[in-house]
Amino acid sequence: MARNSKKRLYAASKIPPANRKWPALAQYKYSEVFSKEHVLKYADLIRKQLRTDSIDLLQFHVWDDSWTDDPEFRSTIEKLKDGGWIRHFGLSLNRWEPENGIKALHTGLVDAVQVIYNIFDQAPEDKLLPLCQELNVGVIARVPLDEGSLGGKMTLETRFPKSDWRSGYFGPENLGITIERVEKLRKILPAGMTLPEMSLRFILSHPAVSTTIVGMRSAEHVKENVAASDAGPLDAGLLAELRKHRWDRTPQRWSD
Repeated sequence: MARNSKKRLYAASKIPPANRKWPALAQYKYSEVFSKEHVLKYADLIRKQLRTDSIDLLQFHVWDDSWTDDPEFRSTIEKLKDGGWIRHFGLSLNRWEPENGIKALHTGLVDAVQVIYNIFDQAPEDKLLPLCQELNVGVIARVPLDEGSLGGKMTLETRFPKSDWRSGYFGPENLGITIERVEKLRKILPAGMTLPEMSLRFILSHPAVSTTIVGMRSAEHVKENVAASDAGPLDAGLLAELRKHRWDRTPQRWSD
């Protein structure tokens, strides 16, 4: 940000859970995960690292809706906002649990949610996205390419090194069925459109979505992703066809 002092850049960051456990579980106490002391400590550290007095968007890295009624949750967020530490507050929701944040949205404290949403993971459309539209809550869609499968380059022979988190995610329990579903998507891919472009434009076609987080490892990736965004929403016919590829999943030992 210091190298672009003449430009208005926006920064978003996350507070990690104090117990260092992902995903959040109802059995964990709020005070053990996001005590006021822990949150303020990290918020101050982030401000110093960003060299800014106020963070544009500060998010809790995990969340369980059972924590919503804890008085310290409200008092902490109000202190951050009233004190000018942050401009907006957000929650990052657990994988495949898009409704495990709805209660918190009704508090009026949450300005944005980060949730897994893509061609396969369409469950946020049921309740979360409509509520976000109603309450004017921003939506950051993460995992737009399903950890890489919707990038179109993976095959049944794809293997990731043990140091790569995807080696577990795309293990024997998930790789085969995922590739099978990707191949079905290829059959309806419009001429001249790549699978990543279709995947990104599917997400951005939903009016509740503010932005999506997609990995970019080269300048070419940046150009392609910007072009997909500039291309606008997909046509209604293709969107209707993609709705048929919804894949409802529940968290597994290999998915988090």
